[in-house]
Amino acid sequence: MTPRENLLSLYRRDGFDYAPVHFNLCPELEGTFRRAYPGRGEYAEVFEFPMRVLTDPAFPWIAEIEGFVPQRTWDYDLYYDPPIAEGARMDIWGIAHEPGSAAAHHMTQMRHPLERLDSIEQLQAYPWPDFERADWSYLDSEIAAIHDKGLAAQLWMECTIWETAWYMRRMDILMTEMALGDDKAVFLLDKITDLACFRAGKYAATGADIIALGDDVGMQNRIMMSKDMYTTWLRPRLKRVIDAARAVKPDVIIQYHSCGHVTELIDEFITAGIDVLNPVQSECMDVLEIFAAYKDVLSFNGSLGTQTTMPFGTPQEVKDTVRRNLDAVGEKGGLLCCPTHMLEPEVPWKNVEAYVDACRTYK
Repeated sequence: MTPRENLLSLYRRDGFDYAPVHFNLCPELEGTFRRAYPGRGEYAEVFEFPMRVLTDPAFPWIAEIEGFVPQRTWDYDLYYDPPIAEGARMDIWGIAHEPGSAAAHHMTQMRHPLERLDSIEQLQAYPWPDFERADWSYLDSEIAAIHDKGLAAQLWMECTIWETAWYMRRMDILMTEMALGDDKAVFLLDKITDLACFRAGKYAATGADIIALGDDVGMQNRIMMSKDMYTTWLRPRLKRVIDAARAVKPDVIIQYHSCGHVTELIDEFITAGIDVLNPVQSECMDVLEIFAAYKDVLSFNGSLGTQTTMPFGTPQEVKDTVRRNLDAVGEKGGLLCCPTHMLEPEVPWKNVEAYVDACRTYK
């Protein structure tokens, strides 16, 4: 099988020829990779990732968006007081990301453009991204080029509803409005959902194999909101986005991301229509129990801890964890075993190599 065929068969639990490899490196570890593999190209090629990920045009910085035409010029003073810091970057939603100290590495301070607004009319007047004016045609050639290499094409549109909404409004404000049934929360979540449905339909039309949705709704040892609040406010809207994609491409694989503990919400994710759960964070949930309970109806991406195993385990512990997790889902597959999040500077490079070796020698 090609890498694409192998991955899609694994995700559909139809068996797999080999365990694929996938991970994301922080800028410092990218430098470590280049020193270890000088002149070898990108690490996705060197380590033979089975997919290539294209980023949703709703996420990048305004200056970097291909085909996107801003609706109008930003009036930063209207939405930010105090003004945003020098060197801050602005994403397409108008969320400012301010740089921190050297100790922050690539992390930034988020500013919330809607936190000062207090009426539906102000929310309606906000300069929302106009995706209908974007040129989406570039995706067709990029997807075709990925497929020509025998690779799967995954389109990334995480921060799908909830995270985009609270990034803009501020979490405490939005949660209070949700608890009170405030119309401003209804408008905000519906507006973001409508835009996500439009993008999901466009993505499905490109022939993408996987659409990666997601919103962090878990904390380290519990869910972020009550199950009732999730099923009232977020699950129906997530289902709308998934239905919009499947109306265009019924066999598209839907991956859903949430960091943290989400055990109580897995059934809700399945009801909404997801196929793959990411990242199955081992520090927050019992991954073996989840595999045992759901491996016949759900597939998984992740499960290799980036708070524990990858930074602080030995290479042998990394290998043992990979093999244990792959064994737990069985011969049909269902798990792309990989680190649960970006690998940060404290991860020893030997553990990255141990992970790759464990996958390549599995079976």
